[in-house]
Parts: sequence; structure tokens; C-alpha cells
Amino acid sequence: MAEVEALLDDLPDGVVVADADGRVTHVNAEARRLLELPDVIGPGDRLDAVMTLQDLDGNDWFACARPYAGIALRTTLLESSWLTTSGREVLVTARLQRLHPNGPVRSCVVALRDAKGRAIVDAERSNLVATVAHELRSPLTGVKGFTATLLSKWDRFNDEQKLLMLRTVDADADRLTRLIAELLDVARIDSGRLSIRKEPVDLVDAVGRQLEPLAAANGRDIALAAPDSAKIWVDRDKLAQVVANLVENAVKHGRGNITVAINALPDGAAEIVVDDEGPGIAEEIRPRVFAKFWKHGRAGGTGLGLYIVGGLVAAHDGSVHVESAPGGGARLRVVLPHGQPDAVT
Repeated sequence: MAEVEALLDDLPDGVVVADADGRVTHVNAEARRLLELPDVIGPGDRLDAVMTLQDLDGNDWFACARPYAGIALRTTLLESSWLTTSGREVLVTARLQRLHPNGPVRSCVVALRDAKGRAIVDAERSNLVATVAHELRSPLTGVKGFTATLLSKWDRFNDEQKLLMLRTVDADADRLTRLIAELLDVARIDSGRLSIRKEPVDLVDAVGRQLEPLAAANGRDIALAAPDSAKIWVDRDKLAQVVANLVENAVKHGRGNITVAINALPDGAAEIVVDDEGPGIAEEIRPRVFAKFWKHGRAGGTGLGLYIVGGLVAAHDGSVHVESAPGGGARLRVVLPHGQPDAVT
């Protein structure tokens, strides 16, 4: 019995167990905390005396849930929100054990969680909706404005003006495509469904091909310092995303020249180092840089770029670090193992 109590007390959620007669047999420490139970209340008391939770209308959990009555086929009580006497919000669910279908309840196991965790998830979802709405509004406004203008006043513009408008629409469409791709990547990273297709890649050549269009798109000079070659096994498309997000982060938040360096490391590993000449990243906020939706300063963006970098690098069994650049700016350093599959010799 003592071992069972110790195991229940180690659980992060509250647990209350009652027998077939509705008498409580176990109450773990977290359940006591969430239910705000006095020491005199516990095992031996009836379940309705322990589960002293109410809704906003003053209805009791036990009277509403009716764990020992109701439909005889029930085995689960869906999660619902209830309040303690002090106003703490608690999420409650329960499992009803029966000897056979339609049989009486043999035991009732109630699980309780602090609603703060759900509040954090809800806030994150709200943040996602607000971020997506904000990021979609600008390019969609441009697409709608230019296409409506062209459709209604086509004959008033010369070919050069039409071409400029169409290029702007095309750029805004690319921006929307990148945002959707970012959101899909975040969903895959969060769910653990991110697929990696490794192939042998010359890191110097692959990164070099990425820098020219990135420099042109951002109007910044980007220097590349690299050996003749550095071959590792990576997902070529995912590598392109990592490089693009690192460089765009340096362009958005840094100043001055941007330098990308590739260094060969022992055991066939390699690293990509992106330096800028901006204000850098203070040490106290560096641990938060790769958090989802985290943004610092006045620069815009979704706050997903470096989160995606962290997820993609981790999927390659690599690591990413925030440091200070020699020029005083920020340095983001990605270390990638050689990554050759065991089956390949």
C-alpha cells in the first residue's frame, strides 16, 4: 500500500481513486493540492466529500457527473473545467471500471490537472492565429490591390508598369507560400512527423547556391568563407531552409556585413557559421531565441524562423548555438554530423 501511495504521489497529475461503494481509497499529493483538501479529508471519505468542485452556476461535480449512475455503458467521463472553493480552475476527467458491460461500477479513477497548462496552450494558439492573420494581411492586400487595379484599368498602364505590378504580385505570392510552408514545418516538428531524406551533399556548393538569391532578395552583400568542399549527408531541401532562415534572421535583426563560414570538423562533421555586425544577442535571452513565436526588438516576422532551424537541425542529430561574433554582432553556429547511414559504405 505504501509503495502505491508513493507512486501516485510521484505523478504530475492529481489522482483520486474510489471503490464500488464510492469510498475513496487513494488521494495523491497533487490531488490534495488541487482540491485544497484539509488533512482530515481523504481515504475513507465518500467521493462526493472529496471532490468539492463546482461550476460557475454552483453545480457540484459529483451531482453532475453521476459516476455511479447514468448510462451503464459509460466507462469514461470527458474532461471538463471546474472550480475549487478558492476559484482555482481544475480540469477533471474520470475512468469507470466495470466487471462487464452494463455492470455496476467497480471503481472510479478521477484525474485532475491544473488549468494553467491549458491556458498556456490556448494562448499559444491565439498567438498563432494573430501571427498568421497579421502576416497574411500584408501580402494579400498587395495581391488584391494590384490585381484589382490591373483588371479595372488594364488599358491605362504601359507594359513596364504592368510588369512591375505582376512582379510585385508574384513576390507577395512567394511570401504567402513561404509562410504556409513555415506553418506546415512547425506542425510536423511539433508532432514529430518531420521526415528527413539524407543524401551526400557538398555543403560548400549547396550553401553557396543559396546565398546569391538571398543577397539579391535582401539587397545585402553576403560573404562566404569556406574550404574547397565539405561533404556530409543531409536533406538538401531542409539544409536550404536552415541557411535561408539563418541569413534572413541576420538581415532582419543585424546590421553591417553578413558573413557565412563553413568549417570542416573532426569525424567528418561540419559547421555553418553566420555572423552579422549588429548589436548581438544578450546572453540572458539566448536560451529563448529558438522558442516558437519568440521575437525580440522591433523587427517583424512570425517568430518561427529560428524555431524551425532548431527543429530541422535536431532532426539531423546536429546542434545550433547562439554566440557573439568577433565584430560584436550575433553569431549563429550550426553543427551537423557527417550523417552517413550505417548501410552505406
